[in-house]
Amino acid sequence: MKFCSNCGATVELRIPPGDSLPRHVCANCGSIHYVNPKIVVGAIPEWEDRILLCRRAIEPRHGFWTLPAGFMENAETTAQAAARETLEEACARIEVGEIFTLINVPHISQVHIVYRARLLDLDFGPGEESLEVGLFAEHEIPWDEIAFRTIALTLRHYFDDRRHGTFCFRTSDLALPPPVGTA
Repeated sequence: MKFCSNCGATVELRIPPGDSLPRHVCANCGSIHYVNPKIVVGAIPEWEDRILLCRRAIEPRHGFWTLPAGFMENAETTAQAAARETLEEACARIEVGEIFTLINVPHISQVHIVYRARLLDLDFGPGEESLEVGLFAEHEIPWDEIAFRTIALTLRHYFDDRRHGTFCFRTSDLALPPPVGTA
C-alpha cells in the first residue's frame, strides 16, 4: 500500500500508538489501514456416496480439481459464501450443513472454511471458473490432481469420517510446504 484510501496522501509503515504491529498509517490524515487475512469458503456438495468437484479454469492451479470454494464477499455470511461459490463454480444448488473444516494458512494470510452440504438436484455444470464438474465416489477422486493442500486434507478427513460413520468439526494449521527437492 502506497497511498491512503481516505485522502490520497502517502502512507508509511509504522507501529501506531496503542498497537504492537506495523500498519500502513497515513502521514496526512492519520488513518490506519489494516491488512487482514482473507477468508476462503467452500462446500463439500454430497449426492448419495459421491461428492461434487470442479476442475479449475483459472489460476492458480488451472486444470486441477477442487471443491467449489472462493473468497468471501463483504456483507455475506460464511454459509452464504459457500452456497454462492457452489452456484458460481458448479451451477449447483446446495443446502448448507455444518462447518466441517477450518484450516489456518498463515504463510499466505488465509483462513479456509469448508461446509458439508447436500446437493439439491443433479442440475449442475461448469461455471465460468470451471472447465468441468463431476460427481466422484471416494475411489474415483483424482488425488494427484487436487489443486490445494487444504482441499486434499478436507477430503481425507471427510472420507475417514464417513468410513467411521460420524462427522466431526476439524481444525488445523497448515505449515509452509517444504521447498521442492527437499524431504
